[in-house]
Amino acid sequence: MSLKAGSFMGGSVQLSDCILFIDAEAIVLDKPAGLPVDTPRRGGDSIASRLDQLRCGFKRPPTPMHRLDTDTSGCLLFARTPKARALFQHAFETRTVEKYYLAVVASEIDEDAGVIDVPLAKHSTAEAGWKMVSDTHGSPATTRWRKLSVRDGSTLVEFQPLTGRTHQIRAHAREAFGRGIAGDRVYGIPGGPMLLHASRIVVKRQGKPAIDVMAPLPDTFGEWRDEA
Repeated sequence: MSLKAGSFMGGSVQLSDCILFIDAEAIVLDKPAGLPVDTPRRGGDSIASRLDQLRCGFKRPPTPMHRLDTDTSGCLLFARTPKARALFQHAFETRTVEKYYLAVVASEIDEDAGVIDVPLAKHSTAEAGWKMVSDTHGSPATTRWRKLSVRDGSTLVEFQPLTGRTHQIRAHAREAFGRGIAGDRVYGIPGGPMLLHASRIVVKRQGKPAIDVMAPLPDTFGEWRDEA
């Protein structure tokens, strides 16, 4: 079942209005940019604090099966039952869940496609805090990518992470292309919203159709929406 997705406008939007897919096992939400999945340490709004909005007739709220960065929008999978949670957890652990992202990289890319295979590790400094950096002793991290469109010195890229490291796409975009994602204050080019969007998720299931959901690019992508 597919429903109309919403957008985040403070506390006025109901998460139930952002549902892209729902059945007895799963919900896929079009997570608005700016709304964190987990409640921040300093407090404030979050998906976690609004889970009751996603009960949709069930006694218990659903469980988010993965995370998106606060400023990343798009497909976020939830399990509605303990059995579904175990099945989806196994799917993530065995890397059978397919996730796709669209991002605007702040440089012109000549190649049409490729694979970024750069191990990542967390690096912290007192001045800048922490971020993920290339490290030969870090955790293996692999991302497929393909170029979709180039305009005005920037490139719309589809990324498919094959591993699930923290900030993987953001760090890999910087490592591979030198300038990172537009709007990314840590790894890319500061200024304006971060143009990174979880555009599609595919979860295969035994005995029933796969969950295969796409989230349209939000308005913050401007004219890039015509290129996706």
